[in-house]
Amino acid sequence: MDLHDIAKVAPSARQLAWQRLEFYGFIHFGMNTMTGREWGEGHEDLSIFDPRSLDAEEWVAILAGSGMRAVILTCKHHDGFCLWPSEYSKHTVACTPWRDGKGDLVREVSEACRKYGLKFGVYLSPWDRTESSYGEGAAYDNFYVRQLTELLTNYGEVGCVWLDGANGEGASGKKQFYNWELYYETVRRLQPDCVISVCGPDIRWVGNEAGQTRNQEWSVVPAPLRDAEKTAEKSQQADDGEFSRSFDSMEEDLGSRQAIESYDGEWVWYPAEVNTSIRPGWFYHQEEDERVRSGEELFGIYLNAVGGNATFLLNVPPDAQGRIAKPDRLALEDLGQRISQLRDPSLMQGVSVRTSSGQAGVELVSSAHSGENDSFWQPEKRDVDPWVELTWEQSQWIDTLSLGEYLPAGQRIEAFEVLARPVDAHQETVGEWKQITEGGIVGHLKILRFEPVQTAQIRVVMKQYREFPTLSRLFVNFLHS
Repeated sequence: MDLHDIAKVAPSARQLAWQRLEFYGFIHFGMNTMTGREWGEGHEDLSIFDPRSLDAEEWVAILAGSGMRAVILTCKHHDGFCLWPSEYSKHTVACTPWRDGKGDLVREVSEACRKYGLKFGVYLSPWDRTESSYGEGAAYDNFYVRQLTELLTNYGEVGCVWLDGANGEGASGKKQFYNWELYYETVRRLQPDCVISVCGPDIRWVGNEAGQTRNQEWSVVPAPLRDAEKTAEKSQQADDGEFSRSFDSMEEDLGSRQAIESYDGEWVWYPAEVNTSIRPGWFYHQEEDERVRSGEELFGIYLNAVGGNATFLLNVPPDAQGRIAKPDRLALEDLGQRISQLRDPSLMQGVSVRTSSGQAGVELVSSAHSGENDSFWQPEKRDVDPWVELTWEQSQWIDTLSLGEYLPAGQRIEAFEVLARPVDAHQETVGEWKQITEGGIVGHLKILRFEPVQTAQIRVVMKQYREFPTLSRLFVNFLHS
């Protein structure tokens, strides 16, 4: 494929809808929470699972308050313990003291998500250290599909199935070769609007669990990346908290013109997800209460991830009583306030829009959220130096810029600069345009922070792009922090 064809690669409807969520939560909770482990061995004593203070609505309310728009629950981790009463296993909540054996945490979380308007997703580990058929080929694949079918048919709309490639030994000492295509077919048939993440064709793992992103995160990448995470080679290899703070950049350049020149195969839409935990581990450990990431640190990850053309999946593990611990709650509350300020539209009220060519209405700048409708700006083909200009009636202090492309037309912007006109002591616009910042790729969202500047006029100039550029979001704010 040449640059012309690659510029036209666009997301599916399910990929686009999931990217627009931007920020969502992971809840790791289960038998490991009770034992203090990260990886359970299977066959744990079911009597110890009895989280008396568990309130799924409180979980979802806290996550929604932090700015999240979806929740993914670890319905079954590697130990094989099911948070729903599966008909195909006795290692489930139905055989525990919790709710007198009548509980169904998958149902409670899914219903809480619907109440608060969040999407619901499921994590179902392919590795099962309890199930006897693990390592027996088709017998285990059929078992896995039966459990997957339960999750995809009994709990309403499911927005995401999150699959990892962990592939250790089961109860028999054997390893299983997963039938990924069978799993995918099951998801597509039962929940056609659902994305399949990481070990799947829709959403790509960014390559680390430390919350790090590439400088240029392309959504259009070589097709073989869809198979890259189907083994445990790059997954967590030890039962400790170090992996969630480590960083492996892997291939740094996945989609630039230089990468295109070096790879002549198929290119696909496969956007990145940044996943990390609010704590060193994925499950709750009391000794980590002093190592919870602050709201400020989490906001920095948010700006780099969501503001770097990736989605952000943040894990928040409840404790053994079923409560989100106080340090986590405080950090999430702080994060929510920071994200709310980032999305505050007050600075964009009354702004006028002018373009070098083409039409751009006020909807381009009316909201911090892009892609909710089909409005976007596109310059005319003759316009080789396209720009969009914002003008305020009075000068404003600004230090943050958000840009978003119209992704149904593909990812096209490769470089841009932002110019401002200075103001004098009387707040009158004077002098020539001055560059205040610049950037590379945009994609779904690019957030740039820069030194505060007072101005009544800015111009975003497209410097390099594939085919023609588009914009569906242009948003300016002043965070002063």
